Amino acid sequence: MLGATGTIGRAVVKTLAGRGIAAIPVVRKPVEGFSDALVCADIAALAPPLAARQPEAVISCMASRTGAPDDAWAVDHDAQVLALEAALAAGAQHFVLLSAICVQRPRLAFQFAKLGFEERLRAAPIRHSIVRPTAYFKSLSGQVARVAAGKPFLVFGDGRLTATKPLSDADCAAYLVDCLTEAERFDATLPIGGPGPAITLRDQAKMLETLLGRPVAVRGVSPAILKAAAVGLSVPGRVIPALGRRASLAAIGHYYATQSMLVFDPASGRYEADQTPETGADRLIDHYRALLRGEAAVGLGDHAVF
Repeated sequence: MLGATGTIGRAVVKTLAGRGIAAIPVVRKPVEGFSDALVCADIAALAPPLAARQPEAVISCMASRTGAPDDAWAVDHDAQVLALEAALAAGAQHFVLLSAICVQRPRLAFQFAKLGFEERLRAAPIRHSIVRPTAYFKSLSGQVARVAAGKPFLVFGDGRLTATKPLSDADCAAYLVDCLTEAERFDATLPIGGPGPAITLRDQAKMLETLLGRPVAVRGVSPAILKAAAVGLSVPGRVIPALGRRASLAAIGHYYATQSMLVFDPASGRYEADQTPETGADRLIDHYRALLRGEAAVGLGDHAVF
């Protein structure tokens, strides 16, 4: 289990344990609660200790921290290649990869890095399942506290530019684990979302309005601001790394502000909610309710390399 200390990775480890399946979390250093972890400070040295454990399958939830070019290629591609090589050397029979639905219309470094590894995995002599989830609950939860405090809910444009079928950590983890046994998921690329319908930013604001029992102000922000920042910082960013990283983050922000996290249909040229497969039962409004009650925490993403 790679990326085990991230939010999805922890959910996968919990799901495996709940089904009586032995998990071997791979971590850089000892982590509390991971008693059977394989500690490996450098993924390039993973092959021998992994082979000693003789895993039947590998689930990788590794993801770059920022999505910036250097980080993306180092983690979303290079580290995944090393993990795949270690899995092959260890005799694993199945490699389950947590990818992302946004790679279907790539414009950013991390998307090309993920696609590069996906192709490497498809060509490898191992059964694979490539899972491409939509947005996670945690990525749609950053405004809950500010809205509860009386501040407006910020949207891009009119709040209806994009939509997604958000997915909980637990439902995503269950889907990943089921890839180990569901034959229709073998040697397949699998876009998935949570239970529908698709939700816009305006819909998210309405959910909070319902839960808080009062009107929620909505304030629009133009995505052009992010595009201008990305373009404006890109030239000085070629010589000043810190500005280059800011340009990359602005470009990532612009992408998510203008592109839906749903299946894209090349024939229609549109993102199609009806073509986006659904899994699980958890709904975003219930997650918001738990956050407002202090019964859940807002995750910051899967930042563990391995």
